[in-house]
Amino acid sequence: MKILFLSDTVMPQMESAVNLRRYYSDIGLVVSCGDLPAAYLEFITSILNVPLFYVRGNHDTGYDEKPPGGEDLHRRLLTFQNLSFYGLEGSIRYNDRGIQYTEGEMRGMVVGAAPHLQLHRFQHGRVDVLVTHSPPQGIHDGEDRPHQGFGSLLRFLQWYRPRYMVHGHVHTWDRRVTTRTEYQQTCIININPVTVMEIEPLKS
Repeated sequence: MKILFLSDTVMPQMESAVNLRRYYSDIGLVVSCGDLPAAYLEFITSILNVPLFYVRGNHDTGYDEKPPGGEDLHRRLLTFQNLSFYGLEGSIRYNDRGIQYTEGEMRGMVVGAAPHLQLHRFQHGRVDVLVTHSPPQGIHDGEDRPHQGFGSLLRFLQWYRPRYMVHGHVHTWDRRVTTRTEYQQTCIININPVTVMEIEPLKS
């Protein structure tokens, strides 16, 4: 299945119905890694006529009153066309505004995922895609406090070993920036602002 991943930056070409139909007609699912207007996501999914999964970025406070039409993945395990997804929203706390968490709070959410993910692994195998807004600590993150990654997300990868981790939050306009990293058994990808991936379920 081809999945369209989006985050952080509204791209003019993605606001064109003609462009979407021309280049993305074979997309089966849209996944947002956060910090995008709800109307932008709804336009894309309505033109492509596909479902939306998302996590909130640190700036997505507007979702409280008007969330995009789709499934909020935060702390949820969802399956679509035999692919499993788990989500963790927000960024590291750097001020008192927005969707932000301390390292301790994120650690609690990572530990809290265990009942769902361990049962899933026993019944079906590894989770296919971890969807986050923030990168993990030391992988694709920034030196400034707002863009530092969570150490707890490294623990998530060590414990649950998803096939893929996709995130946004850190801009990738500089082509020298690394956007794809293998960590243990997980391929970590910064999908900002637009990335198409083809992911198939693992064979039993």
